[in-house]
Amino acid sequence: MIFEQIIEEIKNDPINEEYTKRGIDPIFQVDKDAKILLIGQAPGRVVEETGIPFNDKSGDKLRTWMGIDKETFYSKEIAILPMDFYYPGKAKQGDLPPRKEIANTYHKKILELMPNIELTILIGAYSQKYYLGKNRKKNLTETVKNYKEYLPEYFPIVHPSPLNIGWLKKNPWFEEETLPELKEMIDNILK
Repeated sequence: MIFEQIIEEIKNDPINEEYTKRGIDPIFQVDKDAKILLIGQAPGRVVEETGIPFNDKSGDKLRTWMGIDKETFYSKEIAILPMDFYYPGKAKQGDLPPRKEIANTYHKKILELMPNIELTILIGAYSQKYYLGKNRKKNLTETVKNYKEYLPEYFPIVHPSPLNIGWLKKNPWFEEETLPELKEMIDNILK
């Protein structure tokens, strides 16, 4: 199976019918040569409008955290595979959670086509719960703080949403200690 076939399968999946009818394609970025994989939650409303993953303020912050520019971020070396390929809609606070069926049905098929992934960055609680399972700590903060336990395969981080300003202020170690190590790992992989 190739990426194009999987994209058609996703578009024709009855659970995505509403999006396909509106002309919205699944939003992710994959390449057989990708070395770094980002797994986030789901595209937001702004990203849905452009169809480009992390094409918003969260993406700007994420690129800064990674120490790379937009050209590198959208290159074949970086893959972006959210837990849901479509904007799930608004909740009372923030967005609705990603639909579980998407990762359950499609992630494994897509990951099998990307054999060169050296590092998977798990962005936020949804991807960490799915990929780390029982190995997660009691909460997101503890999981991110103990990121070294998940290396070299996974590097858990907080979501770069502007809504997480409070978390970043309460946890200065993230920007002071964790991000420099993330940047160094990314730099070494992309060299």
